[in-house]
Amino acid sequence: MKLKRKLGFWGVFCLAAGAMISSGLFVLPGLAFTGAGPAVILSYALAGVMVIPAMMSKAELATAMPRSGGSYFFIERSMGALPGTLAGLANWLSIALKSAFALIGIGAFAPLIWPGLDQSAIKAIAIGGCALFTVLNIVSVKGVGGVQVLLVVVLVCILGVFVSFGLGQTRHAHFAEFMDKGMGSVLATAGMVFVAFGGLTKVASVAEEVHRPGRNIPAGMFAAVVVVTLLYVAAVFVAVGVLDDKTLSGCRTPLTLAAGEFLGSPGVILLSVAAMLAFVTTANGGILAASRSPMAMSRDGLLPGVVEKVSRRFATPYVSILITSAFIIVVIAGLSIPNLVKVASTMMLMLFVLVNLAVLIMRGSKIQNYRPLYKAPFYPWLQVAGIVVYLFLIAEMGKIPLLTTGAFALFGVLWYLLYVRTRIVRESAFVYMVKKVVSRDIYRSELEEELKQIALERDEVTHDRFDQLISECEILDLDGPVPADELFRQAARVLEPRLNIDRARLFELFRERENQSSTVIQPGLAIPHIIVEGQNVFDILMIRCKQGVLFPDQDSPVWTIFMLVGSPDERNYHLKSLMAIAHVVGAQDFVNRWLAAPKAEHLRDIVLLAGRNRETP
Repeated sequence: MKLKRKLGFWGVFCLAAGAMISSGLFVLPGLAFTGAGPAVILSYALAGVMVIPAMMSKAELATAMPRSGGSYFFIERSMGALPGTLAGLANWLSIALKSAFALIGIGAFAPLIWPGLDQSAIKAIAIGGCALFTVLNIVSVKGVGGVQVLLVVVLVCILGVFVSFGLGQTRHAHFAEFMDKGMGSVLATAGMVFVAFGGLTKVASVAEEVHRPGRNIPAGMFAAVVVVTLLYVAAVFVAVGVLDDKTLSGCRTPLTLAAGEFLGSPGVILLSVAAMLAFVTTANGGILAASRSPMAMSRDGLLPGVVEKVSRRFATPYVSILITSAFIIVVIAGLSIPNLVKVASTMMLMLFVLVNLAVLIMRGSKIQNYRPLYKAPFYPWLQVAGIVVYLFLIAEMGKIPLLTTGAFALFGVLWYLLYVRTRIVRESAFVYMVKKVVSRDIYRSELEEELKQIALERDEVTHDRFDQLISECEILDLDGPVPADELFRQAARVLEPRLNIDRARLFELFRERENQSSTVIQPGLAIPHIIVEGQNVFDILMIRCKQGVLFPDQDSPVWTIFMLVGSPDERNYHLKSLMAIAHVVGAQDFVNRWLAAPKAEHLRDIVLLAGRNRETP
């Protein structure tokens, strides 16, 4: 059962922003100040810049393949089942852990509003929050998006009040030794706070549920990173400018203490509420995003089939949501978090490396039906730079996270060997690319057919009569150069059994029509069309000739030919077909795609995937 497209621009923006505005803003600045001093402000700005390669690469992949699972789906289709298995489990685990930490954060801030709560009460609040968001995620994705919009709007407004009142209370003396700890400390701290921006790309996990993904996904992600980076930098600037070094260094509630300095007790309560709202948005969006990885893996056979079950009533993957929520509750109830946070961050960075690599492979494979609606700029240098930066940050994480991640990777490999390997024979883009390099034989990959279907669903294309004709028509792919008469002979031979009309008669009709006036519509394109006897007769023959067909009295050869044959009662549809062809060949990249297509079926895909206006049924 397919998921419904209910999330628009604001849903995407708020899921991404809500996943970022969390402990990275309300807890981390005090810890980061210890490493960089006042230049922690610059560290946050640099971290916002460093996430851009992953954001752009994920936006491209998500608009080409808007499927649940996000990073898992992209990596599995580009690199194969083993990397896909590791990516899917890592994606699920990292998002689920961050959601657990956010829920714990709700409980940790609760004593500031309700003093006297003990540790068990804090955990109970966190588990109760998880149960509430689980029900919300099962009942309605649109409801999740709506709640997320409301929470993020309130959160941004509170932070706006904090920054507006706080800017006038900052002390210049607090910035006097801005770069005393050196640029090396600034870069190291940027790596530490980088995890605060990790939630930005999680929206790709719910790309299948985004309406008009080609516009809403990149626009929502770009807007989120700009707004959140500005909020981070401004809020940290206020905290550094208001609190003295001793108070801020190592502080776990820096923004709350800073608000207390210039807004008093109401400020403490207001920022505590904002912090809990931030944790709520992270947990709420995290359950939504994390649950889509197991669902996508189950669809592909990497996990048992029961995991992909979708509620008939609510159209949500309830089994995957329940599994994710159960894991989060276990983490809250029994596990310590410091090294797990680093493990989650290490996995996130590994996913960022693989996502950038996935873009390099998908584009390098030149699979024709890889058709992202948004393309990351500065290819391939942006992706290469991202890979280098993320590997550097991984190296800085320390031994325990690296060892733990290694153990997790070993588990993933064993799962692949024992469960996945015998069930999956799907070809990845990487394998397709290698086969093209080592062999000159041209073939059609199953991935191309899957990408075509994804593109049709993404663009919400409903096939009309013209699409049906194209799906069933014959295609000639000629070497050339070919004289027009030879073209007509070959066309008559192909059309004879389809129309039950003698080929000699068809040949004469094509010649007569060409003698009346040239059917070359524009350089490189001809649409020969004839009228035949009968009723309800209409057929199309598509022809490509890379070397060109030589039409009479034409200076340049023609490489694209649509031949139309119809009975007199089909004159109106003949005109509609001409309009459809005009839209197809009018696409900006049509000629390049047409000439570069490896085989006849790829030519068919070009026409079927064209962004033209379809007839309504």
